[in-house]
Amino acid sequence: MVLIPLLFLFLCNIQIVSAIFIRNSDQSEVQSLASSRAISGSYAERDAIVNIPSRNPFEDQQILVVSKRRDIPLLIPGLSKVLGGKLQSDVTGVAVIETRP
Repeated sequence: MVLIPLLFLFLCNIQIVSAIFIRNSDQSEVQSLASSRAISGSYAERDAIVNIPSRNPFEDQQILVVSKRRDIPLLIPGLSKVLGGKLQSDVTGVAVIETRP
């Protein structure tokens, strides 16, 4: 009688821990990609470049925005119906583009 609620709580905890772990690993990966792409100058098609103008035209900055979306595996059957869809990890990495004079 106590086993089913304990099993459900265990699966809920594992679901939360796995979602946090996936989000954190995706965040560090995307931030690393943004930094290395901004330094090297090689961009992917889905990357966005935001221009930040300044009063002095020699001080204009460009920011590279890299995004990643990934599905989180569901450990509890029927959880997607309760939440209204799939669980997804959506993270963004930002870096300043290095310009060479």
